Amino acid sequence: MLTDLEGVAGVVSFETQTYGGAKYYEEARRLLTAEINAAVEGLLAAGVDDVLVSDGHGPGAVYFPELHPAARLLHGRPGAPRSVRDEYLAPYDVTVMIGQHAMAGADRGNLNHTQSSKTTQYIKLNGKPIGEIAQSALYFGSTGKPLIFLSGDEAACREAEELIAGITTVAVKQGLGRNSAISVSAVESQRLIREGIERAVVRQREKPIPPLVWDGPFTVERRFLQSDVADRYEGVAGVERVDSVTVRRTSDDVREVIYT
Repeated sequence: MLTDLEGVAGVVSFETQTYGGAKYYEEARRLLTAEINAAVEGLLAAGVDDVLVSDGHGPGAVYFPELHPAARLLHGRPGAPRSVRDEYLAPYDVTVMIGQHAMAGADRGNLNHTQSSKTTQYIKLNGKPIGEIAQSALYFGSTGKPLIFLSGDEAACREAEELIAGITTVAVKQGLGRNSAISVSAVESQRLIREGIERAVVRQREKPIPPLVWDGPFTVERRFLQSDVADRYEGVAGVERVDSVTVRRTSDDVREVIYT
């Protein structure tokens, strides 16, 4: 289970809720954890017997004391190398996403961004803008794991549905703009997620969604808002400096470049 904070019901502000140390950050963490727990309950009801939760929000956002007892948590900053994590993720069958937001620039996507709300203007794969949903779906798809469920704002749900035919989505808020949304209540968001993710598992058994796999080679271009961020890539093997704020990397293996 991949998790983020910006797609949670009731969470609408970077400055006051999602940045580490923000005024309402601890409250936002607990809202996320309640949605995670609802998802775990839905998975258990569908007969899933092993749930590993990955804390994907920048500074970490899962409120550990309240995490569902049936779940285990993959967390810590900086994270272990992906080559190490992949070893422990290999036994799992599917991927789900909780609290997800839309890609940078998404129309009416509440808290839309890609990777970093402070530094990144866009990420393109083979010339096409992508967000964190595509990054995750393609990365895990290359290991044989389909993305079968996503919860977040309406824009994130649309993004997932356009990417993956048959995916089950649950919208817990309607974005009115990048910093405004209409959220369902916390209790309602948890109900929708619990029921939706159970349906997703049942559907996957009856009519499996295949892993998302695209043909290579893959060229990822990442454009930053400031030149000093791109400076960090100067001299990095395999990375081309396109201009003062843009870098590019190419590989036949999507996992080597998708998180450039």
